[in-house]
Amino acid sequence: MILVDTNVLLDIYKADPIWMPWSLKHLHHAQAGQLVINIVVYAELAGHPAEPAHLDEFLDTLGIQMLDLSRPAARLAGLAFRDYRHRGGTKTGVLPDFFIGAHAQAEGHQLLTRDAGRYKTYFPKIKLICP
Repeated sequence: MILVDTNVLLDIYKADPIWMPWSLKHLHHAQAGQLVINIVVYAELAGHPAEPAHLDEFLDTLGIQMLDLSRPAARLAGLAFRDYRHRGGTKTGVLPDFFIGAHAQAEGHQLLTRDAGRYKTYFPKIKLICP
């Protein structure tokens, strides 16, 4: 399974002239039924100013399924956030990227993203698909 990060989906929705070709290429290389998001990615898309008017149809067209966030993934997100705070991070709530990264790592999914920095730092076991 490949967990798709929010930025990849926004590249496509907004028809980003720089990143849309890269994002589409990687989505199309995935086998049918292998692309997933979680509720955090869904919420980020819904809350984004460029939110697709028909979000569910947009995801269906791309063949993307929704997976539940497991308890082990939520725990891992909390532990990664605690590490972030110990390293001097200033945010006071668990960041969306921690839920996304923890979900991918806990479930053994690959992560398709353009923003690999935080994932590499806090979730080194994830197989990233990134530029």
